[in-house]
Amino acid sequence: MTRKRVAILIGVLLATAGCHRPPAPAASPSSYAAIVSAPDRTPDDRALDAGRKPAELLAFAGIRPGMRVGELGAGGGYTTELLARAVGPTGTVYAQNNRLILDRFAEKPWNARLTRSAMGNVVRVDREFDDPLPPDARNLDAVVIILIYHDLFWMGADRGRMNHDVFDHLRPGGLYIIVDHSARPGSGSSEVQTLHRIEEPVVRDEVERAGFTLVRTADFLRNPADTRDWNDSPRSAGERRGTSDRFVLAFVKP
Repeated sequence: MTRKRVAILIGVLLATAGCHRPPAPAASPSSYAAIVSAPDRTPDDRALDAGRKPAELLAFAGIRPGMRVGELGAGGGYTTELLARAVGPTGTVYAQNNRLILDRFAEKPWNARLTRSAMGNVVRVDREFDDPLPPDARNLDAVVIILIYHDLFWMGADRGRMNHDVFDHLRPGGLYIIVDHSARPGSGSSEVQTLHRIEEPVVRDEVERAGFTLVRTADFLRNPADTRDWNDSPRSAGERRGTSDRFVLAFVKP
């Protein structure tokens, strides 16, 4: 091979290398446990941990330092702060809320959350669910939507458009993580507002129609004793909050 051809090859390799992000360093179970046990987390967040199992969620989603992650329906930011801690100062979390969530539930706690030091790598995103992610949130490693997919039905969101938007913003191989409350068999999406529950096959079908492939599920939020006939919204669940049977799904962008 001539010197000229070697020089051209080296130039091509160097140019190509700049187009690919190096893989994020692996995270261990102990690192997730350390995130959850961080002494500066709030007492209110800690009170939710037993029912939400955040270390298991972070491990299931494979969230690691340096990642770029999107969150849909961030609410008051319980999960957002965990994601921000997990991706660290070299990562970014794009945390979305729509106007209805902010006006009815989350504006005050969300504003307070964003002042916390752990949230320095979080980008606040005020957008509707039909088009939830900003143009600069491209090639994301993961997008999560926790306990809110069912609400998109009564909100009137265009879920097909939303799922396609998530697909477009993820990098190839990126994950779409969905957690939600299980509904009674045969109820489909009929109890999304009355009981705040949805059947898992409904979610699977909608997400797969956007081009995603289901790659894994998890049982760490399952509760076979849940009768699934009670309202598990935070304002109605009372002492039963955090005990509903919930499905945990990971879809991949091929």
